[in-house]
Amino acid sequence: MEKQVYITEEERAKCQKVADAFAELYEMESIVVLDAGRYGFVELKYYKPPYGFAEDETFMDSKELFDALWKEWYDTTLYLTAKEMKLNDILYEEVFKSLTKEKQSAIIGRKADFAKKAGITL
Repeated sequence: MEKQVYITEEERAKCQKVADAFAELYEMESIVVLDAGRYGFVELKYYKPPYGFAEDETFMDSKELFDALWKEWYDTTLYLTAKEMKLNDILYEEVFKSLTKEKQSAIIGRKADFAKKAGITL
């Protein structure tokens, strides 16, 4: 019986580069991205002992993985910023708007930094 492959070796290498580019995210939040071999890459989110991870998603496309990890990094950054500002209602859009233009630019600029590390064209 022939094993089915769900991700090409080329795309697997690209996904690994994306996963590596977002290494700082894994320190910020209980998120990890793992190479699942022929099945692609799996993002595991929100670890809660003793139950394990609350969410998972499988990726076989590096651009989709990049977009998902960028959203996680962006949301986590705004969440942590809101906590620092001692805001009770955490609406990411409102938190972002409350930041200085310089801080907004710095956050948005990180997307290009991650893309460059990951070899992704925006």
